Amino acid sequence: MRARRLTGSLAWLVVLTLTAAGCGLSGGSDDGGATAGGCKVDKGNVGSGKLTGDVDGKITFQTTNLKKDFGDFFNGVIKDFEKANPGTSVKWIDDPGDSTFTQRTVADAQGCTMPDVINVDAPTATALTKAGYLLDVGVKDPDAAKPFVPAFWKSSTYKDASGKAAHSVLPWYTGGVLLTYNTDMLKKAGIDPAKPPKTMFGLFADYEKIAKSAKGKYYATMANPIWRIPADWDQMDIKTLSADGKSAVFADDPRTAQWVAWMARLYKEGAMPKDSLSSSNDPSTPYSQGQVAYGSTNPSFVRFVKQNSPSVYAKTGVGQQPFDALGHTTAAPQYISVAATSKHAPTALAFAKFLTNAENQTAWCKDPNVVIFPTTTTSLDDPFFQNATGSDPFSQARKLVAEQLKTTTAYQTNLSPAVQKAIVSQVQLAMQGKKSPEQAVKDAQEKADDLLKQAG
Repeated sequence: MRARRLTGSLAWLVVLTLTAAGCGLSGGSDDGGATAGGCKVDKGNVGSGKLTGDVDGKITFQTTNLKKDFGDFFNGVIKDFEKANPGTSVKWIDDPGDSTFTQRTVADAQGCTMPDVINVDAPTATALTKAGYLLDVGVKDPDAAKPFVPAFWKSSTYKDASGKAAHSVLPWYTGGVLLTYNTDMLKKAGIDPAKPPKTMFGLFADYEKIAKSAKGKYYATMANPIWRIPADWDQMDIKTLSADGKSAVFADDPRTAQWVAWMARLYKEGAMPKDSLSSSNDPSTPYSQGQVAYGSTNPSFVRFVKQNSPSVYAKTGVGQQPFDALGHTTAAPQYISVAATSKHAPTALAFAKFLTNAENQTAWCKDPNVVIFPTTTTSLDDPFFQNATGSDPFSQARKLVAEQLKTTTAYQTNLSPAVQKAIVSQVQLAMQGKKSPEQAVKDAQEKADDLLKQAG
């Protein structure tokens, strides 16, 4: 389970948002039926009013690449739910999570065959909510918010086709954002692994030191800015979008051009592999192969390294990602959503709540092979999360994330894949020396604005 810090750019997803959004949610039509995202559904699935109905029937539950490592746990959760609710049956689908995952999910939604309960990230939730394919759990179950940490519940709000806020997902689990690095490579560059930088530009300065020390034998990090936009800007408290989300404003902040200038400089000086500028690969594999000094910012990444490269794991250190101007870090939870197109919506919603309740979140997050944290208040009060100990990378990651969660917010800028791609492509041109940082930022904002206006 290696969750990306940012979702890759998939331009076709915004097409769904723009076209399917016109269907939206409807409480009825001329023939007395109801629709969700253009699909005919039970009237109770949409509009106002609490969802009612019997909890029975067969539903489909979809995760991403979890069955191999956590099959026993989730099969147990499913068995417990079915036992507590006679007449129900949950079919578990574990998607491999490859590069076509979102595309296939969109196709399922458009075909009115999306799984009843499905794990989604923020960008996917944004698009599916606007298109009308997800149940508004905040309306359909007014008590749904009670178990969750307020910041995480707040983060589960997305806008529907009319621009109205909808709680279309339940917070499931979260991590933090950490620095993972090869301590040997840092020491060779004169960097103290025990003293991570406190600003993004300070981190970039360390990248530069790595480049000078490595002399092309290895690199600091990967080049493609898709992994950093808008995450770095969020941490620097650079506003990417206006308050209403309808226009881009990042060019108004001079630090944005400075950030791009740093990226161009690092790319030119060899801090990043030249062939990684347009590659969709994150740092996970090259780090485990000793090709880059800094790995993924996902805390569970240390598990991947331990499993795939014990020798590199032995050299791996974990440090605090720069808080920078924001003053604290942000956590972007994974979510569980219920399809508004479900034929057994009461059952799907009941299972989604069961899966994300405090008991099940606590049990899974205590698994020794993951560094994830629950999103319920009761779970986070458990001593396992509050009193993490140990000096190995796993334990250190847990300790750092536990500390983060005391002050974290769940804020993150959600860009459509098309808008993100438009910004990233201009930064790439600057990194190649084809545009000045200032011009690239100006052009990126203009292109982003055009797309935002089209989206309405």
